[in-house]
This record gives sequence, structure tokens and C-alpha cells, in this order.
Amino acid sequence: MHFGYSCSNVQSVASNPESDLRQVRDRLLLMVGRVEQMIAGAVHALVNRDIELARSTIASDQAVNKDEVDLDRMCIEILTVHQLEEADLRMVTVAMKMVTDLERIGDLAVNICERAIQLANDQPLAQYEKIPRMGMVARSMVQDAIDAFIDRDKSLARAVLERDDEVDDLYEAVFEEFLDLMVADGANVHRGIHYQSAAKYLERIGDHSTNLAEQVIFMLDGTDIRHPKLWRNKDQKPFPNTT
Repeated sequence: MHFGYSCSNVQSVASNPESDLRQVRDRLLLMVGRVEQMIAGAVHALVNRDIELARSTIASDQAVNKDEVDLDRMCIEILTVHQLEEADLRMVTVAMKMVTDLERIGDLAVNICERAIQLANDQPLAQYEKIPRMGMVARSMVQDAIDAFIDRDKSLARAVLERDDEVDDLYEAVFEEFLDLMVADGANVHRGIHYQSAAKYLERIGDHSTNLAEQVIFMLDGTDIRHPKLWRNKDQKPFPNTT
């Protein structure tokens, strides 16, 4: 698990491409550590009605935003300065896409915290076993997708894709549970909608995690597995984007 990694502030690219690529990987790990903490903090704040944790988690999004901007600049400078081999070129372009998904995951954690603040003074509607489970699975998907990127592990990336079904199933169960509570008593509607929204944000985090895993697979073998409906026929394997 790559978590809690620290590195110095972003620097200009050096003459050695390996050193520059290492800087990108290190900064990406730092960003992932922040995002993982945001997911955990958001879910804990929601379930435990912890306003202070929600607010501190929201505040940490600024660091994630800075990570995105710094990493984009680092990658653009590397592409400008170095003549990279194909594998390294894919690594840099994939890293630029990954930081966009990671930044969006941070935004979704903020959205959950906003729901937590709105619900903090209300009585809980139900037991929340499914929402913490969603958070745990979604967070592990982010973590494993980045581990797959760092370790160049295609099987781990594919395992992330498979876990998205569990997040989807949990979301449907949470949605139906709170829908039933709202139908049974109109006084539950305000709280029920907020909890459904929080669960939807976790489901979206799972979707962004699958994006991360798909990008890792592309980096490793050049196979683009996005948008299966674009495949030429059902027996053909996914193919790189071509005109």
C-alpha cells in the first residue's frame, strides 16, 4: 500500500528523464494519500455526524487541487524537454489523466462532507453498514489502481475493474433502503435524499477508480478498454483508438 508518502515541493525537470519520471510517481503517491484520507474522513464524518472532521476534510481539498496543477505542469515540462520512449510517453500521458480523476474524487469527498454537515444535527435514519462498506471498497479501489500503476501490475488493475460491481450493488441497496424509509414517512425525505446523494458520490468514486485502472492497462500494453460498445464486434478484443 502506497500511503502517507511525502516529497518535496515540485521542481523543474532535470536533464535525466528517469529522475523526472520518479518525481511524477512520487508526487502522484502524495496526491493519492491525500485523496484516500479524504474518502475515509468523509465517510466517517457522515456516519458519525462529525462536523469538525467534515470541515477539515473539505479544507484538505486545496492541497489536492495544488497536486493536480503541479503534476500537470511537471508532465508538460517532461513532454517538452525529453524525447521519451513509447512506454515512458504512455506513463506520462496516463499520469496526466489520472490526476484529473483523483482531483474529481477529492471533489466528491467534499460533496459527502457537505451532506454530513447538513445532517449532523439530525437523528440517523438507519444503521449504516452499507455506506461504510461502500467507502472502504471505493478507497481500496483507488489505492489498488495506483499500486497497479506504480508496480506495473495489470492483474491488479483488472481486479479493480471487477470490484466496481460491488460498489454499484451497494449503492442500489442503499438507494432502495432510504427510498422505503421516505415512502413510509414523509418526515424522512430530507434526510433520505441527503444519504442517497452521499451514496451516489461514493458510487461515482468507484467509477473514477475504474477510470484509473483502465488507464493503467493502457499504459502497460497500449490496449484501450474504455467504452466497450465501440468494439467492432462482440468477439473482438478492445482496440486502441484509431481513425
